[in-house]
Amino acid sequence: MNLSDDAHGLAHVLRETILAMVRRDGADLSARQLAVLLTVYLTEGPHTVRGLAAELRVSKPAITRALDRLGELDFARRKTDPLDRRSVIVQQTAAGQTFLKELRANMAAAARGESSSRTATAAAEAA
Repeated sequence: MNLSDDAHGLAHVLRETILAMVRRDGADLSARQLAVLLTVYLTEGPHTVRGLAAELRVSKPAITRALDRLGELDFARRKTDPLDRRSVIVQQTAAGQTFLKELRANMAAAARGESSSRTATAAAEAA
């Protein structure tokens, strides 16, 4: 398989994953919100607003808005850093872990070539 085929296949997996996520019950995330969530859950922390802004190369207010939304969904929570009260640490939640598990299942199904509608149904039944 050449690079062009790989890129096409990855784009297809991304499309099917996004379709499954927007078709599921519950809120879907913007690209920025998803980037923040994935960074918090897949990279070693502790994570701060300042650190996330630097890593994602976006402004601190953009990170704050994304975290506001993730907090509304209970996918992440902010806590004042006990060692530096000026800093805020971003923490994972059980709901965020569940969302990430569902996201991974949708990606795996898309990579296997399963349709997003079947994936969404299977993910809902597993929850």
